[in-house]
This record gives sequence, structure tokens and C-alpha cells, in this order.
Amino acid sequence: MKTICIKTNNLGVLNYLLENFKKIQLDGVYISLRKFRVYNNIFIHFKGKDSELFLSTISHVVVLSIFDFYEETILEKILDHEYFYFDSIEKREILNIAKNNTENNINIFTNKETLLFNIIYNFLKNHNTIYLKGFITFRIKKYINLLEEIIEEAVNEYIVEKEYSEFVSLLKLYINSETSKIDFVHLIYSSKHPILLDKNKNIIKSDINFLNAKYLSDISFSSFDIILNTLLNILPQKIYIHLIDDKETDFLETLKLIFENRIILCTDCNICRLYKSNKNKIKER
Repeated sequence: MKTICIKTNNLGVLNYLLENFKKIQLDGVYISLRKFRVYNNIFIHFKGKDSELFLSTISHVVVLSIFDFYEETILEKILDHEYFYFDSIEKREILNIAKNNTENNINIFTNKETLLFNIIYNFLKNHNTIYLKGFITFRIKKYINLLEEIIEEAVNEYIVEKEYSEFVSLLKLYINSETSKIDFVHLIYSSKHPILLDKNKNIIKSDINFLNAKYLSDISFSSFDIILNTLLNILPQKIYIHLIDDKETDFLETLKLIFENRIILCTDCNICRLYKSNKNKIKER
């Protein structure tokens, strides 16, 4: 018979573990709860033959309990210790980014789960008792290192997003403080070759003099930097954007943020049909 004892005084964790251990679909598993002095003790007795499956099942439940009850606290401690110069609001935003990245990226989640599972499984192979709080404090360094990497990535992402937001705000202030120089332009928008047309449908020469571009930053707008620079110089009252690819990109979202109600999207006018037709002819060659 194999017996594992898990010690904890966290009532939330205690109830979580008991509830999930009782769901174990293995014959010969018996659960009991005892309290001796300081700790509540969960005893999981196994009288079956497949001890590896038993330990794997127990380890998986413990992994999920750490995810649910301890991981956020660990992330917060990393932020407080390594990134103390951020205020509480900024730390909360960084924490949300880290959690979203973990939850929405299957590779990150799998790596984290596999690493922690292996630590717990290998420990339980050689020990019958696990003091949960002490185990988390002293035995999962590799897992904490991975969380540190996740926080570092979230910090970098937060800084980029903050710089981007500040950059967009600066451009909006500039646009709203200047007088428009022309009534409107047409932006023939495709993922490879954007084109600017004036009201007479003549091609507008792009402004490529970045040395005099006061409002461009280090933030990358891919191959569309020239288009943005030109729009900032001519400041049209309206920008008719013709979606030749019928899809919106990050750069287009940036234009909408910067120029706001000056933007008018179009997907099926004479100009759209003309350039879509030309695009299809080029593909057919």
C-alpha cells in the first residue's frame, strides 16, 4: 500500500484537494483527513498496483491547486521584488498581461504545467509527506524561474504598449492642434503596396524625409512608416481607406486611433473594384 500525506492550513486549498482527490477514478484509493497540532493532514491511501498512475494523478491535482491558489501570489512577489519601481496600478496591468499570456498561449501553459508536474512527481516518488507551503517556498525554484521569465516578458510588453499609447496620444495632440492642408485623400490599402491618391485620384508623392519627421518614434509600423509620415505632413480632413485585401491590420488600427473620425473605411466602391481587379490580374500572370 502507498500512502501520501499532504499538509496544509489553507482552507481553500484543503477543500480543493479533498474535492478533487475524491474524484480520482482509480480503484483502491481511500481519502482521510486528520489534524495534528499545527497542520490539517490529507491522507491518500492507495492499495492498487499501478503506483505510477496513482502518483501522476495526485501530482496533477497538486499542480492545479498551486496554479489556482499560489501562482498569482508568487507573480506578485516577483513584481514587488524585481520591479519595485512600478506603481500598484502598473503592477496590476503587468500581472494581467502575464496571466493572459499564460492562459492564452498553450505552449507557455504546457511548459509551466509540465515543469511543475515533474517537480512534484519526482518528490512524491521519494517522499510520503509534502508540507505544501514549505514545498512551494523551497522546492519549486525552476518553476519560479519560469514565472520570472513570464513576468519579464509581460513587463516588456507593458512598456511597449505604454510607449505606443503615449506615441498615439502625441500624434493626436499634434493633429488636433494643426490646420488641415487638404480636404481628403484616398488610401489604397493593401498589405504590400499602399498608395495615396489626392481628390483627383492622382498619386501623392510619399514623404520619405524621415530626418524632418518630428512625430515618428522608434515604434515600428512596418513598411507603412512612409504613409504615416506623409499623412502627418498633409493632414487631410478625411481619409478614405479602400481595403483592397478586405482585412484590417495592426497598422490600420493605429491609423484609426490616431486620426479617429477622419477615417472612413470602404470595401466596395469604384476605386476599390478597380484596384482589386488590377490585383487579381497581377496574380493571374
